[in-house]
Amino acid sequence: MRIAFIGGGNMATSLIGALRVRGVDASSITVAEPVGARSAALAREYGIRSTADNAAAAAGADTIVIAVKPQDVRQVATGIATSIADGRRLVVSVAAGIRLADLGRWLGGDVALVRAMPNRPALIGRGITALCAAPGVKRDERARAEQILAATGETLWIESEPLLDVVTAVSGSGPAYFFLLMEALEDAGRAHGLPADIARRLAVVTAAGAGEMAAGGDVSPTMLREQVTSQGGTTAAALAVLDAADLRGIFSAAVGAATRRAAELAAQSGDQ
Repeated sequence: MRIAFIGGGNMATSLIGALRVRGVDASSITVAEPVGARSAALAREYGIRSTADNAAAAAGADTIVIAVKPQDVRQVATGIATSIADGRRLVVSVAAGIRLADLGRWLGGDVALVRAMPNRPALIGRGITALCAAPGVKRDERARAEQILAATGETLWIESEPLLDVVTAVSGSGPAYFFLLMEALEDAGRAHGLPADIARRLAVVTAAGAGEMAAGGDVSPTMLREQVTSQGGTTAAALAVLDAADLRGIFSAAVGAATRRAAELAAQSGDQ
């Protein structure tokens, strides 16, 4: 597999680093990055080839990862279209909101297209990425796409592309929800007398531990919540307040808003 990354930002850097740790040969990876200092740093740190020429990077690869800002995808795709017209390529887009049909139209030619929706914890190898393949993508091409994204965490496949808008709302935006919850818990601790550093430590480590427990076994979050909620106890008193405030309804409304916005942004990108 010869991989070209178009864009050398945080997500591409995380993927490149994870692939190198997993033993992928540096000579099989090229990154196209227009910022000279960043391009040189990637080449120096990972031993890979770097260039400012998107088309040249794409021409030498059988697998291309488009990792630029959504508003730049059309220009990137049309710019490499001619250089990949000589044979079938797998193109994986990690740009949020760019629909497969639009990407295929911009690229033209014989391409196997996969959309990937990673989230920010991928930067530390703890992400989860949803993948969606266009019609006609072969089993081995899906496996190649999964191999790349699995380098930074878990992966799963979504067969209906519109559901990627919901994925964006749940896991793409999801880290922000948990950060907000940690902020709120920290603020509440401070408001009730805890020193700021202790309130933050308690909130952050508790969140991390709860996440590990939920991710580490077959016990559902519902069962875990029930296990720590004694009837008439402190946790039950706190949860009663959250239930009275309709916390579940608030989250449902928030995810709905994010889903609608993801769809709007995708439509705007396709119309450009």
